[in-house]
Amino acid sequence: MSLDLLCIQFLLVKVSMKRSLLFSAIGLLLGTSTAMAADPFVVSDIRVEGLQRISAGAVFAAMPLNVGDTVESDTLRSTIRNLFRTGNFDDVKVGRDGSVLVVSVQERPSISEIVIEGNKQLKTEDLTKNLEKAGLSEGQVFKRSTLEQMRQELGRAYAAQGRYDAHIQTEVVAQPRNRVSVRVSIEEGETAKIKHINIVGNTVFDDETLIELFELKSTGWWSWLTGNDKYAKEKLKGDIEKLNSYYLDRGYVNFRVESTQVSLSPDRQQVYISFNVNEGSEYQFGKVDLSGNIILPEEELRKFVLIEKGKPFSQALVTNTEKLITTRLGNEGYNFAKVKGIPEINNDTKQADIKFFVDPGKRTYVRRIEFSGNNKTADEVLRREMRQMEAAPASSDKIEQSRVRLERLGYFKEAKVDTQEVPGTDDLIDIKYTVEEQPSGSIGASVGYAQDAGLLLGANLQQDNFLGSGKSVGIGVNKSQYMFDVRMNYVNPYYTEDGVSRGFSLFYREADLGEINVANYSMSTKGGLLNFSYPIEETERLTFALGVANTEIDPGYGSPKEVIGSPRPLKGFSTYYVNQLQADGTYAAPESVSAVTDADFLPYQPTGFLDQYGDSYNEFTLTLGWVQSTLNRGQLATRGHSQNFSVELAVPGSDLEYYKLSYNAQKFLPLTESLTLRFRTELGYGDGYGDLDGLPFFQNYYAGGFSSVRGYRSNTLGPRGTPADIYRTGRACVAVDANGACTSFSPTQQSYLKQPGQPFLDFYPIDNADDTAAIGGNVLVEGSVELLFPLPFVKDQRSLRSAVFLDAGNVFSTNCSPGQLNCFSPDFNEMRFSAGLGVTWITGFGPLTFSIARPLNKSEFDDTEFFQFSIGRGF
Repeated sequence: MSLDLLCIQFLLVKVSMKRSLLFSAIGLLLGTSTAMAADPFVVSDIRVEGLQRISAGAVFAAMPLNVGDTVESDTLRSTIRNLFRTGNFDDVKVGRDGSVLVVSVQERPSISEIVIEGNKQLKTEDLTKNLEKAGLSEGQVFKRSTLEQMRQELGRAYAAQGRYDAHIQTEVVAQPRNRVSVRVSIEEGETAKIKHINIVGNTVFDDETLIELFELKSTGWWSWLTGNDKYAKEKLKGDIEKLNSYYLDRGYVNFRVESTQVSLSPDRQQVYISFNVNEGSEYQFGKVDLSGNIILPEEELRKFVLIEKGKPFSQALVTNTEKLITTRLGNEGYNFAKVKGIPEINNDTKQADIKFFVDPGKRTYVRRIEFSGNNKTADEVLRREMRQMEAAPASSDKIEQSRVRLERLGYFKEAKVDTQEVPGTDDLIDIKYTVEEQPSGSIGASVGYAQDAGLLLGANLQQDNFLGSGKSVGIGVNKSQYMFDVRMNYVNPYYTEDGVSRGFSLFYREADLGEINVANYSMSTKGGLLNFSYPIEETERLTFALGVANTEIDPGYGSPKEVIGSPRPLKGFSTYYVNQLQADGTYAAPESVSAVTDADFLPYQPTGFLDQYGDSYNEFTLTLGWVQSTLNRGQLATRGHSQNFSVELAVPGSDLEYYKLSYNAQKFLPLTESLTLRFRTELGYGDGYGDLDGLPFFQNYYAGGFSSVRGYRSNTLGPRGTPADIYRTGRACVAVDANGACTSFSPTQQSYLKQPGQPFLDFYPIDNADDTAAIGGNVLVEGSVELLFPLPFVKDQRSLRSAVFLDAGNVFSTNCSPGQLNCFSPDFNEMRFSAGLGVTWITGFGPLTFSIARPLNKSEFDDTEFFQFSIGRGF
């Protein structure tokens, strides 16, 4: 069979060629080929040759003809043009074998891998995404023109960061089966630093004032730390916006930055920036009008207008007024309301009249409320916090209030809300809350260390969001150097549907207070508590608690006289040989022994609390409280305030009858976007009633340490106990010399001696304030001011709090005994102050808290600590 072959071949044409040149070349070649072509023929079949990865179907889909069509010159042109347009082929040949159309192609190679090396400032994943958008990704057809374009784009990206000496090299390595490996090697170079910033044309505000607004700064003393002298195009755009806003908010409505020049030094390492500005004239506000569809009374909306006639024009006031009116309309259900402030400039009077055009749109209703991100927490727990209901008019205020309530739960690090229009409607929206869960408890063992309590060991199940139900369950055993504690607690925050909570707890606790800087005594307490909480307002609750407890006190060695009176020594002997125990734990030489009689000792003083009321008490308590909180988070809040007032009463019928009044509050006051003032106070007062004279010593308030006055040792501020007189018999004189001095002693004993020979007493009364411990008082006054600021180089500030602080406080007593040290009635002059820096970090290992503080007015009785810390770890 004769072969009449029509062959048309195209070489690869670079993508960068203009489309017109490509089509002209195609037309020229096709024109030449047409002259060579045979007469038109009807295609009986189409055969495609040279395919490896691309399917024949993809080729057929790109061709403008099918079997049975008549092939002409125009059809051949379109076929070749369309196949090249797919970008899949380096070469295309079209031939004829009888009535069979033969299409022979040479595929472009595919990309087997892309390797990027040397990049640090731009992340590999970001570069990979940009390559994918440009059509360069593993498995795709390789286009050298696209690779070259991408190389240029990378160069521009680095130039925008001020890295003008960045070098990008690309390498394409051929691999078997028509594949290539693409390697991108990057030398990022150094960021050019700003040598000088110049502003031209300003007369109203000087250069120093305006340059202070900028994020970009010329190289200074702290630039090595802040990096603000490194040029970046994005930062420059931001600084231009700041300059515009500064003038627009001060009356210069015609201000404009006419040009910006960025020039480089010859070595491309230094940048010079110049701003050419035109300030224009200062304008003032004229009259203010409201127009459009004002659905609310005009006087109602005018409450949100921040503009005053005669004041300098401020674009910020116009924008904020727009937001306030929009929010007010949103609270009425008009969530798609649009408010636009349109200035009318009068160049003659230098005034700007403002007309706010109000378009409320249709009133919107909520079709559905959805939640996402709550992988553990049940939808019901989130839904019951909603103040915006489904099928109700959409209120911006209620939508935001619901979001804040989710964050206050403490289960979530953050809660976001998004309102979405329902397709096909103009009056329905869907609301989607997205939350990010955070640990709300711990299961298992715990290890920690606190400077005031030592090593902390525990085995706990503590979940504030038990199994995602929102209920709090805790069972635990904890041990530290001063306390052994076993407890169980349960709280259901929605015991009733309207938000009444109920909880109970059972506990057993042994504590040796002498280990935490308190007077030396130990106590064991066991009991239980039943509590209820009633919501009375959106942010307020009343609390009620009924408790029963049994407390036993064991006085320790050297307990102060307020706890138990000092005993007399051994009776029944007419003479004692007394020697004082020395500081190093040894006794003085035998010749220092002196003889005393019973009359030489102080009489027994049974004035201690345990002397009068015994050492075991049954108590029945009633606690009433009021709680208010508008804080924006359950942990590490940054906005809002909270306050808590409670009255605890040991009711008649208890072995001890007393009451305690406590109040604590905190308030956050934002100063800037990143700086916040926090004010905190805690006040307490307690006293006895009925047969009890004064507050029981083991119910006293203490101050010093974390959550109190930092810089002073924990619990050490305030009254000290009256020193005890301590006598101990332990050795007997078994031989004396002619002068009556003891020459031989018996071995040390642990009890009074009832053996022949005169008793020998170790005598060491505690008469030095350094040897006495704090006993607390019945009046507590504390307060602090903190400036919260973000730590540099920390991306997630939500779990971190850093602050400089000024603390003040002390503990006082309204019933000081004559022998007490450092005991005062409430007196501002006796307040203790400290200043320092503190950091709290909520981590997966538990809370870490550190502070460094300097006491400002310590007294001779105060114990101080410059560095204090507490570390918890859960696993």
